[in-house]
Amino acid sequence: MNPIGFAVVAALGNVVGALAVVRHERRSLQFIEACLAFGAGFMLAVAVLGVMPEVLRDSGGAAIYVLLGYLAVHLAQHVLTPHFHFGVETHRVSPSAGISALLGLTLHTFFDGVAIASGFLVSGQLGVLLFLAVLLHKLPEGVTIASVMVAGGQSRGRAIGGAVALGAATILGVLLTEQLAPLARHGLAISAGVTLYVAASNLVPEFQGKRGGFAAAAFFGGALSFFVAERLLEAWVR
Repeated sequence: MNPIGFAVVAALGNVVGALAVVRHERRSLQFIEACLAFGAGFMLAVAVLGVMPEVLRDSGGAAIYVLLGYLAVHLAQHVLTPHFHFGVETHRVSPSAGISALLGLTLHTFFDGVAIASGFLVSGQLGVLLFLAVLLHKLPEGVTIASVMVAGGQSRGRAIGGAVALGAATILGVLLTEQLAPLARHGLAISAGVTLYVAASNLVPEFQGKRGGFAAAAFFGGALSFFVAERLLEAWVR
């Protein structure tokens, strides 16, 4: 299996999410919001049950790279970026907020590509699971960057361009993982930390304060769907 093809599909998720914003597709935005909790649960399960066992098999201190991945995303998104949260931006922000959000998300999306490529280096099954985990948060990611840029007064074209840039960073992550030995060796561990951060620190806070049981059901359903996907892939992917 070619991880580049999977990265391109995942990158298109950024563009689809951005298009939903600039075209004011209300139903699409509601669907993406509903998927957010499901994606968080699936990503968390993939990181803990799919990726971490592979990382911890390395006796060379690979776990430190998990922590570094987690900390790096926090630094990029919530220390160096003054205004960032997943989902639709409903308040007016400064023009620079969209650019800083784009820069903050670029590191994260780059390691989305590293995650996909690193997964396929282990097995086709893990590669597909990581691709699904990445794809599920690409839609809200596209919504995030487009809505922040529009709220900052940027044009619709620039909002779409921001989503394209995020998708390109994902593809670049795949390409460099195949070329650079340090990424090939430690990319999976770093990606585990990145995935844990996105699932637990970015996505979960977006829905955990909402009333009703839908978000909770979607979150637990996403986690349970990992086991279903894993069983199906055991038969179909090697």
